Amino acid sequence: QVQLVESGGGLVQAGGSLRLSCAASGLIYTFSSHTLGWFRQAPGKEREFVAGISRSGGNTWLADSVKGRFTISRDNAKKTVYLQMNNLKPEDTAVYYCAADLSTTIAVVPGPYDYWGQGTQVTVSS
Repeated sequence: QVQLVESGGGLVQAGGSLRLSCAASGLIYTFSSHTLGWFRQAPGKEREFVAGISRSGGNTWLADSVKGRFTISRDNAKKTVYLQMNNLKPEDTAVYYCAADLSTTIAVVPGPYDYWGQGTQVTVSS
């Protein structure tokens, strides 16, 4: 059974930092065969792309709204993907999801992703 388990969410003041982790298990193919992404969904809004990383970790893609503040990375040996979030803003408040995709390109929409975590809440107070 495939599982993606996010952790590291919480309540933080504006300007603060959080580091999200997503650990994978049960994947049919190796962890390094998957492109990985982070999405977020705020109440009443659609799920939106935040960051993506290629299989090797050599290529990353960030949404314009988080460029310069967020960083995505992965550790294939630990089967874990990370999202370092700095200078957090109230508008970053959302449930954050990690996702895995077997394609070779970083998808910026949810559709291509095969597996999803259950999400972790991030709340940024002003």
